Amino acid sequence: MGVLIKTKGLVQGIGFRPFVYRIAVKHGLKGYVRNVGDGTVEIFVEGGNIEGFLKELKNAPLSQIEKMDIREEKDRGYENFFIEKSTGERKEKGAIVPPDIAICDECLREMYDRNNRRYRYFFITCTHCGPRYTIIRKLPYDRENTTMDEFAMCEDCEKEYKNPVDRRYHAQTVACGKCGPEIFLVKDNAIIEKGEEAIRQAAKEIEQGHIVAIKGIGGFHLAVDAQSDKAVGRLREIYGRPFQPFAVMVRDIDSAKRIAHIDDLEKKLLTSFSRPIVVLRKKGEKLSRFVSPGLHTIGVMLPYTGLHYLLFDYLETDAIVMTSANHPGNPILKDEEEMNKIDADCFLIHNRKIYQRCDDSVVRVVNGKISFLRRSRGYVPLPLNVHINFERDIAALGPELDVTICLMTGDKAILSQYIGNTSKYDTLEYLKDCFQHLCRLFGVEPSMIACDLNPAFETSQLAREIAEEKGTEVIEVQHHFAHAASLIGEHGLDESICIAIDGYGYGLDGQAWGGEIIYAGRDFKRIGHIEYFPLIGGDRATYYPLRIVAGILGKKVEDWLIERKNSFPHGEKEIEVIMKQRGDILTSSCGRFLDGISALLDICHYRSYEGEPAMKLEAVAASGREALDIEPVIKGDKIMVKEIFEEIFENLKRYRREDLAFTAQKYIATSLAELAIEKADSEGVKNIGISGGCAYNDFITTEIARRVKREGLNFYQNEKVPCGDGGVSFGQGIYCGIMRMD
Repeated sequence: MGVLIKTKGLVQGIGFRPFVYRIAVKHGLKGYVRNVGDGTVEIFVEGGNIEGFLKELKNAPLSQIEKMDIREEKDRGYENFFIEKSTGERKEKGAIVPPDIAICDECLREMYDRNNRRYRYFFITCTHCGPRYTIIRKLPYDRENTTMDEFAMCEDCEKEYKNPVDRRYHAQTVACGKCGPEIFLVKDNAIIEKGEEAIRQAAKEIEQGHIVAIKGIGGFHLAVDAQSDKAVGRLREIYGRPFQPFAVMVRDIDSAKRIAHIDDLEKKLLTSFSRPIVVLRKKGEKLSRFVSPGLHTIGVMLPYTGLHYLLFDYLETDAIVMTSANHPGNPILKDEEEMNKIDADCFLIHNRKIYQRCDDSVVRVVNGKISFLRRSRGYVPLPLNVHINFERDIAALGPELDVTICLMTGDKAILSQYIGNTSKYDTLEYLKDCFQHLCRLFGVEPSMIACDLNPAFETSQLAREIAEEKGTEVIEVQHHFAHAASLIGEHGLDESICIAIDGYGYGLDGQAWGGEIIYAGRDFKRIGHIEYFPLIGGDRATYYPLRIVAGILGKKVEDWLIERKNSFPHGEKEIEVIMKQRGDILTSSCGRFLDGISALLDICHYRSYEGEPAMKLEAVAASGREALDIEPVIKGDKIMVKEIFEEIFENLKRYRREDLAFTAQKYIATSLAELAIEKADSEGVKNIGISGGCAYNDFITTEIARRVKREGLNFYQNEKVPCGDGGVSFGQGIYCGIMRMD
């Protein structure tokens, strides 16, 4: 008897077929293995030790086998075991496409082996590493369907590619210095160096304080010496990022340990094949004061391509800023045709095309668990398994900032790479391109388009356009309901009380929500929130949070504000106008609460990037302790905030601002926890979770978790999708699955 095996999961593009070949031959089996167009791998074996083969099959390197269908069949009379050509047929949707994978240890060893023909070749890869998602045009994952199709293999590479026992058998990125992509250094629109000399000269440019644009796997980075105030300051000035933290790439894990505290989970993330940027606590050896000004954390990543390692070979510094080469709000740039949009002194480029642009992923450990600030390179487009079976395909387009797309098909959710701020034209065009690509790649034909409730968002307008064009339905999902849905969808919960805290979401009552207690389960309903407080000047108050202080405390802070008149664009005259305004625009935003406290403590008076005042407040609070014993003031379903503002204002000169910052964070965390616990009891719910951008605050999330668990309740937080707006599209899809798929 023979056995037909169909494996589902991450089984294409990672050397799975040659692994199957090797163990099949080892166990004396005959038959075949082949890729199928739906992203699965089909295997037929007969004769030999089938039981031993199946046992080893489950331990294939890098594979993530989700399902293995095994069916006995009659012998077919094969004489040997073969790796057959891939089939293009699509039998089901939601195929798993591999993400981009960091250079493996074997390739790294070969790159430094003088006797290896790929010695110091900057794009060395094998079946276990290298770009995947960013070069794939369509499935199945074969060379002709990638941007590597332009590079004809030399005789030596072709031998490896066709040899089933070789590590590079059917490695679609197989190449060497003879036949593969080349690298160049461009300055003043002319190539000045090629090959390794280009890398050497680029390193020299960085050491001299210049800005070097480097074309990588998913787009261009800007690199400067992270220890040079002059170089980092110049980068900030040119790109209009006065304070937004820059990520740094360090030589190795020891270099990372010199600039940051690293626990076991953080080390595991740093060295994983995804190689994300990991947000770590600063320590020891100092970098430029301009790398992450005003914060107690720094984003760190390790090299993830041969090019990165070779660059460090020629650098004296152990750390360089590596930030996406785009102006704020615009997508990462990927093509030579876009180089005119990049302000750099020179360009280190290669001639392999990037099909899908893709930023670096960013993660942070919050409450001892992984928290994605950005789920992108190294993770996308691996699907998430969900507890809902979507009989109809859904596409969710997210909100407006930090946007991702999510496709729901079958029991899978396919989350796109980070796209960004869709109020920018180029970013919206990027979203449209990504949407079409993902639908084609995964065979998804949405019969429902989900978007944010806010009708003014570009994504909401685009959803209506797509729906009209395709004759599908549009479902508008309230922003914080989507956050709550992302939590129960990720953890497969029937119901939960969700603390949804962030900066802004269009509420069902037309107000600006942001500090919500949501019941999520059989339906979705708001059952508690932070009290409404005024946003004098509306959106202007989000940039100048002293206006929040004025709105909450009124006339009693007028003289205090006048002392800070230089923090207002129009000085004392602006303050006079503010004091006369009633503040008709109201919000329940936790983010704006934290912004207001930050301004009240003179930590941050102007927001130059999303989340800045609250992030700097967290940094100051990290070295504080509780100064005021203030019990939560909860009236009915509302958490009061005026009282804590008054207490802090009256004690500004009595306590350190670190201690007052700590106190304010503890107040809001305690208040949210108490109200959520009360609502869980009244609703008869055993689960409480947290989502939204403010959940990135480690102290707030940890304190809420501690109080929830103390009451014997289950606590949940987002671990597989971003808790911020990058996870909203996933939540929108889950919401539709719960509420509209009956």
